[in-house]
Amino acid sequence: MRVIAGKYRSRRLRSLPGMDVRPSSDRLRETLFDILAAGDPAALEGSVWVDLYAGSGAVGIEALSRGAARVYFVESSAKAVTLIRQNLKSLGAEAQVLQQEVGRALRSLNFAADYVFLDPPYRMQPEYARTLEGLQASALVAERTVVVAEHHKKFDPGEEFRGLRRARKLVQGDAALSFYRKG
Repeated sequence: MRVIAGKYRSRRLRSLPGMDVRPSSDRLRETLFDILAAGDPAALEGSVWVDLYAGSGAVGIEALSRGAARVYFVESSAKAVTLIRQNLKSLGAEAQVLQQEVGRALRSLNFAADYVFLDPPYRMQPEYARTLEGLQASALVAERTVVVAEHHKKFDPGEEFRGLRRARKLVQGDAALSFYRKG
């Protein structure tokens, strides 16, 4: 696994064995960031990200590499938190790493993010609805916020969560990305 583009381009990232920490594939991350940047390499500069169920931290680190001003990694696993910190240290990057359950983080983080990415382990399907409903009620999601859920292509997390609506769905390989906005 590597960083796709930006100042940390081609740098290797470590992961943990097993399927609970299943990093987004390089190809899927590249597609995600191509969509969000829409052809403008500077589009993500200065943005604020929240990477929920962060795992290895690959998505948030990619955001940092592409110019995000701040990234908050939220992960409940102590091993994964240690891994994220090691990956950040190996790059000389700094970010906020929170070891806590996502529901608690949604209640405690009190700012509007530009992007929120969530990628629970695929086997934890109820977490998608819980998290998307929690996000729509949290301070993290404003009118401008883009919420992206990575999920298995055969699972549909849903179209709408009390005002948070899916604007786009993209399938790539066995994975899919659902993009949500308020409105």
